[in-house]
Amino acid sequence: MADAASRAEERVARVRDDPAGRYALAEEFYRLATGPRRRYGCAELGFMRWSLARGVLAPETPGTSERPGSPWWRAVNEGLLRDKTEAHLLTSGAAAPGTAASARSVEFWVDFIRAPGPGRWYRAHNASIVAGYLRHEDLAAAESRVERFMMNVALLRVLFTHAMLVRPRLALGRAAAFGPLLADPRHRAVRMFLDLGRSFPPDYPVTTPVDATVLDEHALARMLDYGLIVPRLPALYAFSAESLEQPRLTALLDDGVPAYVWPRTERRTWYVGNTGPHLRAIARASGARLSWEPSPLAPARRRTGRIRPGR
Repeated sequence: MADAASRAEERVARVRDDPAGRYALAEEFYRLATGPRRRYGCAELGFMRWSLARGVLAPETPGTSERPGSPWWRAVNEGLLRDKTEAHLLTSGAAAPGTAASARSVEFWVDFIRAPGPGRWYRAHNASIVAGYLRHEDLAAAESRVERFMMNVALLRVLFTHAMLVRPRLALGRAAAFGPLLADPRHRAVRMFLDLGRSFPPDYPVTTPVDATVLDEHALARMLDYGLIVPRLPALYAFSAESLEQPRLTALLDDGVPAYVWPRTERRTWYVGNTGPHLRAIARASGARLSWEPSPLAPARRRTGRIRPGR
């Protein structure tokens, strides 16, 4: 009998070029479970529906009438599916007794299955996602600037939401009491933080320039990103690196600026959306402040009232 890791790989391979099959496999992990685990798929499956709608999970060599998917998004999604499937096999009696998990992220999923809880779900889910980010930097580098920007935003959002639940004062400061309720993966409220459909174009590949895409971001999403999350990025990534046992995670920031496959010469993009005194007011109200220093590449003050970070 093949070990659990090999069997999980085989199951994922069967749906590799079947986006609907990928979703069914992800949903099955929750739908066929007994007990409280059934309720934990809300955030993950919502994000996956957005991914399916964009087309990033489509085959890389589709039919002539279809657009190819994204090698990076497909690979990260496969890692998540594989970890969950292996963990299910290890805990359902389908694997030989004493079979060890193939990765720490799989062990986290085993912990969640045996004792479901919001904190355990985030630790398992985020460990799989971060492992995918670190494993597939070469695929990310081949994507467009705007797609790489979206990757960074997706990462900081999911790390922030985890912190809202288990380290709410780090994430929300004076509003910490609301964190566990808003971030619970069993409730729809969490989609307000993880739904990138409000922030970015719905199709892949994105054809608009990255600066225009950032400036078109929904106002509420911009307040979330730049008013609440940005001031806390160093502490947030440090917390996540320790919690997920991924010390390399902190290297995905460059002086507090997101830097996953993002060269220092392109830092200016991260200042485009960091505009408006209201964002500083939101940061201060939650007990933080926007601390990015002005960059020589940052956009100058405009008549619209936008200001550079640090002003």
